[in-house]
Amino acid sequence: MGESIIIMTIEEFQKKFGIIGKSKQIKDLVDITMQIAGSDISVLINGESGTGKEVFARAIHGFSGRASKKLVGVNCGAIPEGILESELFGHKKGSFTGAVDDRKGYFEIADGGTLFLDEIGEMPLTTQVKFLRALETKEFMRLGSETVTKVDIRVIAASNKDLQREVEAKRFRSDLFFRLKAVTLTIPPLRDRREDINELINHFVKSFCADNNIPIPQISIDAYEILTNYDWPGNIRELKNILETAIALNKDGVLTADAFLPLMADLKIEEETRNLPIHLNKSPESLDREMIYRALIEIKKDLIELKQAFQQKNDKFESHNGTDDNLSVTEIIPLEKVEKEAIIKALKYTKNNKRKAAGLLNISERTLYRKIEEYGID
Repeated sequence: MGESIIIMTIEEFQKKFGIIGKSKQIKDLVDITMQIAGSDISVLINGESGTGKEVFARAIHGFSGRASKKLVGVNCGAIPEGILESELFGHKKGSFTGAVDDRKGYFEIADGGTLFLDEIGEMPLTTQVKFLRALETKEFMRLGSETVTKVDIRVIAASNKDLQREVEAKRFRSDLFFRLKAVTLTIPPLRDRREDINELINHFVKSFCADNNIPIPQISIDAYEILTNYDWPGNIRELKNILETAIALNKDGVLTADAFLPLMADLKIEEETRNLPIHLNKSPESLDREMIYRALIEIKKDLIELKQAFQQKNDKFESHNGTDDNLSVTEIIPLEKVEKEAIIKALKYTKNNKRKAAGLLNISERTLYRKIEEYGID
């Protein structure tokens, strides 16, 4: 395929292919992507789950001379080991039990276009051998066939594993690794490019509201603060899911910190949400229900926590009052004042880091935000 002759700026490229971010890391990645897209060189995309590896794969394909052909995405980790080879290369009728007719594999389906292999590190060693040969020769044989099939494809691979370590551990072939890493793009996790978070928030909120024909909610300053400071172990995918869930549960058109904190605690975004041809068991509806269930659990935990804290303080007061007959009423300090002073001291000590302050106070971050608002602490 010839090189793309499309000319556009980095900003135009980002808008066209949905790459959100203004950080230097993203701008540099986009610049490299635009340079390599026009060739047929293999590309390896590294990054944690949810960082947007498939977005860059689509951008590479869409900016190449193959853009008019298919981009076929395959999640190697989602296909059982016993059938992965058949899925990739196809099979002839009768080649194994259950092969009731001839079937094309993803290599043939992607002919003329691009084959995107996500989670390449999950590919079994036996399949890696045949895959490397097909990658180098652009030819292969279907299972049960005696004839060679030739294809013209470009391969883009992605992994959330460190493939160099996988090679050292003998779980990934070194020759395939070096063949794939001709060009390597490393997508940084969201916690390492926090300046992009607000832009991503605005994009996902507008997109979700437009798709569902609902008004765009107002997002409070404290909500932006916790969203920016959260480490996002599930990266962009987690941010998108939390925003959509918070909007779906919202009733008054204003999203505060309280709308997000219950959704963040120990939240794990599963690989099933990946937008690839292999569909796993969980539906978007079941994921939504799971998120709502988690939110209700967190709210209940907070109520129990507040009740226990009040009971402990009340027990201490009654115990102290019963052992000192000379106690003056002027020596009794209201609980609200004690609590407010404790919060102020914790915030000063942690230099306004609310997560650390909540830890020192032995309360949840959501409770801390509520108390700050309740006592009018600036």
